[in-house]
Amino acid sequence: MIHTLADVKSKNIGPNTHIWQFSVVLEKAVIGDFCNLNCHTFVENDVVIGDRVTIKSGVFLWDGITIKDDVFLGPNVTFTNDVYPRSKQYPEQFKPVVIHQGASIGAGSTILGGIEVGKYALVGAASLVTKSIKPYALVIGHPAKQIGWVNEIGQKLVEKLDGFWECPNGIKYKLIEGELTKILK
Repeated sequence: MIHTLADVKSKNIGPNTHIWQFSVVLEKAVIGDFCNLNCHTFVENDVVIGDRVTIKSGVFLWDGITIKDDVFLGPNVTFTNDVYPRSKQYPEQFKPVVIHQGASIGAGSTILGGIEVGKYALVGAASLVTKSIKPYALVIGHPAKQIGWVNEIGQKLVEKLDGFWECPNGIKYKLIEGELTKILK
């Protein structure tokens, strides 16, 4: 469903995606299936959006940004893709940004160019992300700093005395070489 007041040039859009009024999607953008782009969003040409992505109002996606499946982008999340911006001076290549599967970016956060946000990571509202974020990491602040870990549905994990991390559902995780790994029973 594309609202009649949206300006959508791309033909590469999943059939079950909703794009609301006052949104602009340029011709070469790729948007997956079952996505929801709220009003007042912008998607530039060199942007790829996966399936089941929610993009709230006021989010602009510039060239070089990849949004994987099941990502949530809160209202007014800001992305950059040029480390040294100047009017009418363009870099040879824009800095890519990748938001991996299941990650959530809180309202009003800023993501600098060249950043990767790991799968299922959670960025707290109004955070300034200046460095890549590990999978399952919970980060907040200016600049964003890791304050914990979350599971696939965003629940905060609790560190246990046995060296494991556990979610409210009793599922355990362990840090292996700095990466959080789910322990399968």
